[in-house]
Amino acid sequence: MPPTALINHTDYQRITADGFQRRARAAGFAQWRTDIERLGGCTHPIRLSGSWAVQDNTTGTVLDSLHGRVMVPCGNRRESVCPACSDRYAADAFHLLRAGLAGGTKGIPVTVADKPRLFLTLTAPSFGPVHNRRTPHGTAIPCRCGEFHHPDDPRLGQPVDPGSYDYLGHVLWQAHSGELWHRFITALKRHLAHAAGLPQRAFADHARLSFAKVAEYQRRGLIHFHAVIRLDGPDGPGDPTPTWGTVQALTDAIHAAHACTRVTSPDIDGRTWELAFGGQIDIRPIRPAEAGRVEDERGVITDDRLASYVAKYATKGTGKSEAADRRIRSQADIDRLRVTPHHRRIIQTAWDLGAPVPCPDCHPHGFHHTDGCGCQHAHYCATCNNGGEVTRTVRQRRLHPELGDRPDPVDALKLRRWAHMLAFRGHFLTKSQAYSVPFRQIRDDRRRYRHEHTLAELGVTEESITVVNHWSLVSVGHHTPEERELAAAIAERQREARKHRYATERKD
Repeated sequence: MPPTALINHTDYQRITADGFQRRARAAGFAQWRTDIERLGGCTHPIRLSGSWAVQDNTTGTVLDSLHGRVMVPCGNRRESVCPACSDRYAADAFHLLRAGLAGGTKGIPVTVADKPRLFLTLTAPSFGPVHNRRTPHGTAIPCRCGEFHHPDDPRLGQPVDPGSYDYLGHVLWQAHSGELWHRFITALKRHLAHAAGLPQRAFADHARLSFAKVAEYQRRGLIHFHAVIRLDGPDGPGDPTPTWGTVQALTDAIHAAHACTRVTSPDIDGRTWELAFGGQIDIRPIRPAEAGRVEDERGVITDDRLASYVAKYATKGTGKSEAADRRIRSQADIDRLRVTPHHRRIIQTAWDLGAPVPCPDCHPHGFHHTDGCGCQHAHYCATCNNGGEVTRTVRQRRLHPELGDRPDPVDALKLRRWAHMLAFRGHFLTKSQAYSVPFRQIRDDRRRYRHEHTLAELGVTEESITVVNHWSLVSVGHHTPEERELAAAIAERQREARKHRYATERKD
């Protein structure tokens, strides 16, 4: 007999509506709504208890104070966790990227708009054919499976033959993608120096390579890098680019660096992988804003919306990959994930590669049974504390003491820690030091503005007062699902209001 549904859709809607009505009629709802609107509709707020006070340094009088419980935004950049806070993060990312593109803000001179700048996309290699929608030259052709896929087909990004897909190579490439980018930038500087007739060591005395990079997940679970690359003088954005630093020279150097960048993976059961970026590479010049488009009819990128285009990837988290939003701590967490078989296999591969290995003293032949093999009843083992398993680094130090304290190459990848990110170990948005200001400065500027606004309302100066804060954590998140849904609705309403306001300002 088939299982009986616990509740049908109509009853679910009725129960949910009843929950909203109960929350709206509950005491304190008006204040709760005001607080959530102040947070922009944060769906995962942090609740604090304590006090805040502004005291006059001369008289000790409390000029302003706040006591009790308050809510502050969670600050999560992932749209799948908190749309409101991800919008704020995207806005900060936009200003960071825009300042490095066009200048005129955040202490970056407007002359950066006249420097050689490129928009670069580096792709991942193939580890096996996947279902996709192929449209070369604008004409759709069948997938390798022989079918034409709909854009919402759940098979898109899944391997055509999961049995032959190289999941080990996939995970190792993803874990080394940050190192690949680092080596790519090093090679790019080397080729630029060679093109200018300079020794590599002298490059920093003549030019500086600045960039901002964003990682984007593809449906197949691999990342692409989108980057804005700018060539400055040796002192940064305010220094003119040397005469040999042209868009063409930068383009040629990128092609050369892309072709030679390689990383050799650690040995896994006697096998290593030669890791590199994919063969597809897209390089487009950037020119000052002239239109409200990302690119013009000639394929030239414009400033006007490029910052928004790049910044949106910083808030997507794992995006279309549908991987976990939080760290995985056990096999049970993997079993509970609601993901595709392909992404589950990627996470499982990363988890298994980062697993401990049999203790070399208790199990010199490499065999250990987690359900009991007698090692826990043997004489005390100082290597594994009779646990039977150790990290690869401990085993390496035990078997190869000549290597010293050097960590095992696989352990150094920390694959279990980053399994929820499909083994990608980097941050989604990174930049070179001289490209623009850091996130910290943007957030400090916002706090400074609010602080000065409060001082102006009180009619005091910063030197004449002392701010006393004392807060402790109470809880995280909303109390009920209805509160979370209402907060999400508030966030969506405020987002639409911002879009309407921006559209009106553009027309004006």
